[in-house]
Amino acid sequence: MANQAQPNIPEIFLSPYNPSEHEDNLYQMWNDSGYFNPDNCVKDGIAKPDAEPFTVMLPPPNVTGNLHLGHVYEDSLQDAFVRFHRMQGKRTLWVPGTDSAAIATQARVEKNIQKEDKKSRHDLGREELVKRIEVFAKESEGTILNQIKKVGMSLDWSRYAYALDDERYEAVMTAFTNMYEAGLIYRGNRIVNWDPKGQTTISDDEIVYEERDAKLYTFKYNKDFPITIATTRPETKVGDTAVAVHPEDERYKQYIGQTFDFIFCDVPVSVKVVADKEVDPEFGTGAIGVTPAHSKIDWDIADRANIDHRPQVINEYAKMVAEGRLSGLKVTAAREEVVKWLEEENLLEKTEDIKQNVSTAERTGGIIEPLPKLQWWISVDKEFIIKHSEITGIESGEKISLKELMRKSVENGDVVFPQDRFRKIYFHWIENLHDWCISRQIWFGHRIPAWYKEDEIKVQTNSPGEGWEQEEDVLDTWFSSALWTFSTLGWPEQTKDLETFHPTSFMSPGYEILPLWVSRMILMSGFHLGQVPFKAVMIHGLVRDKQGQKFSKSLKNGTDPLEMVKLYSADALRMSVLMGTAIGNDIRFDEQQVRGYQKFANKLWNISRFVLTSNADVNWEQVPELSERDEEIIRKLKQTVSEVSDEIDKFSLYLGAEKAYHYVWHELADVVLEESKDILTGADESAKYARQYVLKECLITSLKILHPFMPFVTEAVWQNLPKELKDQDILMVAKWPK
Repeated sequence: MANQAQPNIPEIFLSPYNPSEHEDNLYQMWNDSGYFNPDNCVKDGIAKPDAEPFTVMLPPPNVTGNLHLGHVYEDSLQDAFVRFHRMQGKRTLWVPGTDSAAIATQARVEKNIQKEDKKSRHDLGREELVKRIEVFAKESEGTILNQIKKVGMSLDWSRYAYALDDERYEAVMTAFTNMYEAGLIYRGNRIVNWDPKGQTTISDDEIVYEERDAKLYTFKYNKDFPITIATTRPETKVGDTAVAVHPEDERYKQYIGQTFDFIFCDVPVSVKVVADKEVDPEFGTGAIGVTPAHSKIDWDIADRANIDHRPQVINEYAKMVAEGRLSGLKVTAAREEVVKWLEEENLLEKTEDIKQNVSTAERTGGIIEPLPKLQWWISVDKEFIIKHSEITGIESGEKISLKELMRKSVENGDVVFPQDRFRKIYFHWIENLHDWCISRQIWFGHRIPAWYKEDEIKVQTNSPGEGWEQEEDVLDTWFSSALWTFSTLGWPEQTKDLETFHPTSFMSPGYEILPLWVSRMILMSGFHLGQVPFKAVMIHGLVRDKQGQKFSKSLKNGTDPLEMVKLYSADALRMSVLMGTAIGNDIRFDEQQVRGYQKFANKLWNISRFVLTSNADVNWEQVPELSERDEEIIRKLKQTVSEVSDEIDKFSLYLGAEKAYHYVWHELADVVLEESKDILTGADESAKYARQYVLKECLITSLKILHPFMPFVTEAVWQNLPKELKDQDILMVAKWPK
């Protein structure tokens, strides 16, 4: 009868695979087992005490967010590597954590307060605002951590870290103090990305470039000025201190070194013509009006020419502070006023319509104003004495700059970039690296441990005493994030974890944060530990919709990953992002693929039922004598294991997943199982026994090689196998096949 259960076959296999009946229970079982923690794997003999460690740090998601497809891809990719190495018997540690995302979190809470209470942060005060942000962050933290568990990530939750917890606070304060004492952290006036709407500096990573229509104006400062310049921002020209030309440009050679004084739109201006090799003589007029106070490029030109960086003509609220008709105007209104004046004076030679990438603040939408601000910085060019070094080519006691330390760490092979294009991007970024602005004008975050009393400054964690005022600014989130590989292992204490698991094995973030996070982790680990933070970097791409567009609210193309889990299973969602695309390339997400991999999960379920039914009540005390065909099937199985293992070792995870998938569906199901039906129902008991053995080996091995990619369905089958077929009660810690 169709519904009659076979001997020793769990009745659960009589129905199609239903992920919702298994996934939450299986994750709870994994977590309760303690085997996410490598210490327990060693204690129970699954990993030997002297086994090679394999360590990964989860790129910490922001506490403000929900799980999105980018998280699913990044985390599934790492989980597959972690599960693979754990099954190989390594002391495998995957550390979870979340980031405070200080600017984003504060902006979100401030917006809520404005909407609900009609109050600003200044109405509440620092203490009350921070208290409200912490409550919000804690609620969001629980949400995203539960979502990560839903997709099956085998993280060691006993080592969970939060960017603003007490342990990370101690690490950040220690790091700041050590770098200040080494002369690498200083306070000074330099150009920053200023958000007039959010009233804070922001990092390059928090800038969104929007293509907008703009106008390029070509004009002279006055009738007697011999050089024509062009700009999209004529309102800033009242702050010009120079005109830069290429030293070999014959049109302007005679003017180099000369100074011209004139009135420009009511403002007295004095410019010096300077030579600079960075000027492109073929672009525009070949001459650049230099406004050091409102352009990073111009600030650097002024540095090279040794000319004044002042005056500042735009303030923190994006209003003009120049005298005359421009005073108090917003920059857009001032632009119109300057153009009107140029036309009246017959100085405007032409106006062109162009497209321009405008820098906007990701969180507020405000247009970024480059402004000179008194901020805290990390010097990347100043040399320091490295007290301890395990990095190839850098000796303990050697004088070196942070920039050189970052370069040698990769150049000498201590950090490997298997993807050559990202290695080149890294070196290009290092070569063009400027001092890093680490202060932010917000209240949520690690407050800078600097204290002021009249003209005195002291850097220390606690107050020096009465009359000392602490710095109001907090540190850039990337400062604490850059310590992540070692602050999560107990540094500044010299812990057993730090000794065992650092440097970590690999890091796999998205390509958009290669310079901002990966590079800075190398910087921080090199300075504070004399080690690289990780041995390999695998940069992954973005997840886009099936047309290749970024997910966005305006396009209404968003996909909720938890809805995909509910509809199809976590395994199907994981396979849909892991299969078919090399790491580093963008992924085109298609729900049809998720549906297809759910069918594959059910296929594996049916294969398992067939094999278990065929092997019911078999006694495996004797290894059968195999036919030539049986031996061929086993060879093919072992070859697949070898290929899958090699691909994972080479970071070609998508190929490893594909080879495991194709073996199970097209070799095991389509060929081996089909040809086995006649053998299993035939009269030759010896051949039947041999084929039962072969099918058992194929099933056990297939579950193991699929487990890193599809952990739930493979574990669900494993939990229903007869005990004598398993080398461990839990597949997650079973031995990887040889």
